[in-house]
Amino acid sequence: MAIVIVGLGNPGKEYEKTRHNAGRNAVELVAKNEEFDGFVFNGKGKALVTKGKIGKESAVLVLPETYVNLSGKAVAQFVKSVKAAKNLLVVHDDLDLPLGTIKMVFARGSGGHKGVESVMRAVKTQDFARIRIGVAPVGSKNQAKKLKDEEKVIKHVIGKWKPAEEAVFKKVLKKSAEAIRLYAASGLASATQFANTR
Repeated sequence: MAIVIVGLGNPGKEYEKTRHNAGRNAVELVAKNEEFDGFVFNGKGKALVTKGKIGKESAVLVLPETYVNLSGKAVAQFVKSVKAAKNLLVVHDDLDLPLGTIKMVFARGSGGHKGVESVMRAVKTQDFARIRIGVAPVGSKNQAKKLKDEEKVIKHVIGKWKPAEEAVFKKVLKKSAEAIRLYAASGLASATQFANTR
């Protein structure tokens, strides 16, 4: 069974360099690094899709063309059962982690991420792997700085990277793409160890 790798983000030019598209950017980078064919729109799944191999594993890369909070609609077309969800990897931005960090988790709660909640509802389980890409401002002791209210949160996640942040994000993107490759080629344990080592 092919593994399904989903990069969460908002479709459309205006969202291209926004923090909310970190997951989408990481999956696009994997497609480029692994020399997959170009993404093709899948009407039924409301997503851009490309298929290929990472190492010896068949992989389907999916970029939902729904807004982040409705990502589950797209994912449901590619992951049809709770059992199939064991081969699902969702890559997304995370406000609980400071910029410059990524974390790989399996079978964990959504942490309030609406896109992840949407996927969990659609596949009827939280038993799947995720790569969380930190997009929070860095506070004291390199912790994620908490944003006070809903409005600030929205403004931050759909805001574009500042030039200094972008340099850090590019490094994180490389690490995320490598963690995705490891997940496909060597499994969850290797990828988790790599992703979660600072």
